[in-house]
Amino acid sequence: MKPHSHSLLPAIALLGALSLAACSAQSVDASLRLRIDLDRAVLPADSPDRAIVKICLDGLRLPRRELRRPVNLALVIDRSGSMSGEKIQKAKEAAREMLRHLSSDDIFSLVSFSTEVETLIPARPVGNGRAIERAIESIEADGNTALFGGVSQGASELRKYCESNDGVNRIVLLSDGLANVGPSSPEELGRLGAALVKEGISVTTIGLGLDFNEDLMTRLAQRSDGNTYFVESSADLPRIFAAELGDVLDVVARRVVVEIEFPDWATPIGFVGREGVIRGRKAELSLNQLYGGQEKFALVEVEVTPPKSGVESEIARARVSYDDALTRRNATLTATRSVQFSRSRQAVIESADQKVQADYALNVIAVAKDKAVELVDSGRKEEAAQAMRQKAAELRTMGETYGNTSVLSVAQAVPAEAAKVESGGLDNEARKSYRADSAQTRNQQSSR
Repeated sequence: MKPHSHSLLPAIALLGALSLAACSAQSVDASLRLRIDLDRAVLPADSPDRAIVKICLDGLRLPRRELRRPVNLALVIDRSGSMSGEKIQKAKEAAREMLRHLSSDDIFSLVSFSTEVETLIPARPVGNGRAIERAIESIEADGNTALFGGVSQGASELRKYCESNDGVNRIVLLSDGLANVGPSSPEELGRLGAALVKEGISVTTIGLGLDFNEDLMTRLAQRSDGNTYFVESSADLPRIFAAELGDVLDVVARRVVVEIEFPDWATPIGFVGREGVIRGRKAELSLNQLYGGQEKFALVEVEVTPPKSGVESEIARARVSYDDALTRRNATLTATRSVQFSRSRQAVIESADQKVQADYALNVIAVAKDKAVELVDSGRKEEAAQAMRQKAAELRTMGETYGNTSVLSVAQAVPAEAAKVESGGLDNEARKSYRADSAQTRNQQSSR
């Protein structure tokens, strides 16, 4: 099964002059571009309303691959008994393929775990890779699943080079089973992920088959700003490993901090689909890394008390600081965005940015799916279905009002899913799909 993802429709043009309202101050060789988009460029002037502010970070592709940051990669592989047969063979194949795409001076470590944790290759330069390939081939499946210990040991290997090479620090975790040795709850693994991201370490999790704990794997990845995948067939592992390594090799910015300020007539309510902090009229979030050729974004819902009709006012001011992969120095970008107010309902409707609305719709449903899983787990499947239907109805109204076929498509898919939840709850595969789908969407990352 392919990892769950969505493709979004291109954004429609905004009103002429207002399409130039977002601006940024930056050097021409910066690794990022910053802009601010809105769900509508014109807001109602005669009543309070809510707006969606989208902070967009576009990672530029490195002009030459040799300019990339060095990679400090720890591959952590589950070798418990359930991984025997084709699973462990495909995992080895994927690991060897990943190794072939690393440079000789990249840092690699290999950790395997079952009942015990074993470091097969301590952190070291890849070199010609032959010793590493032999270690990969030696992995055999047996025993239980000390997942927490495996990730912790992978982090210990990364730390040997975290300071000296100033590179991209990543753990790639592959597991097909339930953690049953050592700490094993989603909360404990989430805390581990939150601690690692403070050290500049992200964990990407790959859940294989139908027996792993999807709550644990997604929590670990999300709290450490890593990717997460649900792979039903081991035949897909080489492709997933290649996709993940592509991200790792294309990191163009690290230690990214986004700060957004709003005027006294615009009150931020919260981030949509993403964890962030709201303090009064300021919103802030942090990201561990951004990739070249991809857009990363954050959606902030804002309550607006309009000034006079016809007024054009600044609704948001963003500042982004990060470590630039090209210059190897800290860099800062700024952008502002203005909005108009009108008593004309048609002017408001015609100013809609359909891509922002589509992003919002996808994230609203992603959050609803996560909530549905929790409600079904507690025996409240009817409540879960009703909550999904309510969100779908709200999005359907948005789609019909603004003629947004993408939003309507998202909304129209929900009632059938809600009916399945209400009648039968969520089986193992559906639960994993919900978690994976939600995690991929809430990662708020898309290729360009």
